[in-house]
Amino acid sequence: MIKIKTADELAAMRIVGRKTATILRKVAAKVAPGVTTQELDEYAAELARKEEGRCAFYGYHGFSGHICSSINEEVVHGVPGRRVIKDGDIVSIDFGLVYGGFVGDTATTVAVGEINPEWQRLLDVTQECLKASIEKAVEGNRLGDISNACQLVAESAGFSVVRDFVGHGIGREMHEDPQIPNYGPAGRGPVLKAGMTFALEPMINLGVHQTQTLNDGWTVVTKDRQPSAHFEHTVAVGKKQAEILTIPESDG
Repeated sequence: MIKIKTADELAAMRIVGRKTATILRKVAAKVAPGVTTQELDEYAAELARKEEGRCAFYGYHGFSGHICSSINEEVVHGVPGRRVIKDGDIVSIDFGLVYGGFVGDTATTVAVGEINPEWQRLLDVTQECLKASIEKAVEGNRLGDISNACQLVAESAGFSVVRDFVGHGIGREMHEDPQIPNYGPAGRGPVLKAGMTFALEPMINLGVHQTQTLNDGWTVVTKDRQPSAHFEHTVAVGKKQAEILTIPESDG
């Protein structure tokens, strides 16, 4: 069942959303050649403590990181560690925060220095996929309209959409109903209602859509080892337009 949030619940989700987005932006600003993903992870944990929040991913089904850090061919769920970021990499950072009884979830992919132009196009198109999906999160549309909007943008640009991992409902729990694929036909699925809250997160690959999970049991990579990009916002379905909840404090 898809939960519809009350006005008070949405107010609480705006607060955690802003905090989540602000922390992500600060962590993303630390991405640079020579920095390890473990350093980014420790910084995120420090920022969460200062906000008196809790990192949503830490300990989740045994996950050892406070963020997910995925580089180049890594799609999602990369475990922070000793890997050193290099010039020319793309680094996806996914961060969730628990605060005030609700969860915020957001992700970005950062270009490190000068990157391959086609990789930059992948980042740009993935952001367009997220924008297109958000625009469909309006009362009266169907869930499949969100999924289809993402797929159309990605595949029109010659990229592929990850099938194995999807967006999701969010609220008091990080993963609530429904699951939200980034592909599929429009006009299908539940009718959207104002107050539903979703984590929309296109994962778009330069090559094939198929993925593999590495031996650590977490890190997902593209089957062909071509790069992948990942952007995410927590949003609330609106009557006229969606509301992005994960906007950094200075931008809200």
